[in-house]
Amino acid sequence: MKKIAVLMGGKSNEREVSLNSGKNVAEALSSLGKYEVIPVVIESDDLTALPKDVDAVYIALHGGWGENGGVQTALNQLKIPYTGPGAMTSRIAMDKIKPKMVLEMKGVPTAAWTLASPGTKASPLPLPVVVKPPSDGSSVGISKVTTQDQWEEALNTALEAQGGKGEILVEEFIPGREMTVGVINGEALPVIEIVAKNGWYGFDEKYKSDETRYPFLEDGDLAQKLKKTAIEAYNALSCRGVTRIDFRVSPVGRLYVLELNTSPGFTSHSLVPMAGMKTGLTFAEVCDKILSQATYDK
Repeated sequence: MKKIAVLMGGKSNEREVSLNSGKNVAEALSSLGKYEVIPVVIESDDLTALPKDVDAVYIALHGGWGENGGVQTALNQLKIPYTGPGAMTSRIAMDKIKPKMVLEMKGVPTAAWTLASPGTKASPLPLPVVVKPPSDGSSVGISKVTTQDQWEEALNTALEAQGGKGEILVEEFIPGREMTVGVINGEALPVIEIVAKNGWYGFDEKYKSDETRYPFLEDGDLAQKLKKTAIEAYNALSCRGVTRIDFRVSPVGRLYVLELNTSPGFTSHSLVPMAGMKTGLTFAEVCDKILSQATYDK
């Protein structure tokens, strides 16, 4: 693989994050001196901007067509290798409801959940809960509801993020610690704890705040259990390439998988490259490791 296109942008709510990720990935791969790297900004849900003679595609798209199996299906049809999971896994993982069903079937622990429709007057689960649009990432449209008077605003925020229609995921809020584990090519990276101001890791805490801390968890029993469960979740959804698995750890040490992100960010605040670099790799080498396993669904 010599000529590499890095796809970024897209039409989703995560466009700006994707442009940031894509720029970083393109610069990193170029710095290795062994690839001709072509940054490709996607403006529509198709591959008209993709050069015809690329050897592989690095997907730095987040959300929407770039993460829901759309671009993966298009690249499969062209028989062009690409990074990350295939079309079916991407389609399942992007809808936060379906992965929870799969994880429950496979015996992987996940927080209790249900669905709410537009106009639902009160939380269908005991408070506190987390209200999420099922098909967005980067914490877009997500709210924590601790009192009933916050419910309507949280529901409307989630609905607005997905165009005002459809059902909304309502999830039990698990008190305790937030952890994340990146998995690259089936290998779990070091565990990162997310310590956000006021205990809430929303959009601003992810991308804007300099107060959020990301200490690495010491490699003891809890870290090993998190890595093992992350790989179980990765395998349960038939992931390949890179995926980040997010957890809550209760005060008594129980693990709950919150979600899987099959196209994790590569911004200055992003956790997969941070964990990859903890293993001794450079940012560019983390990108190269992901690229090395690029393939398509045959």
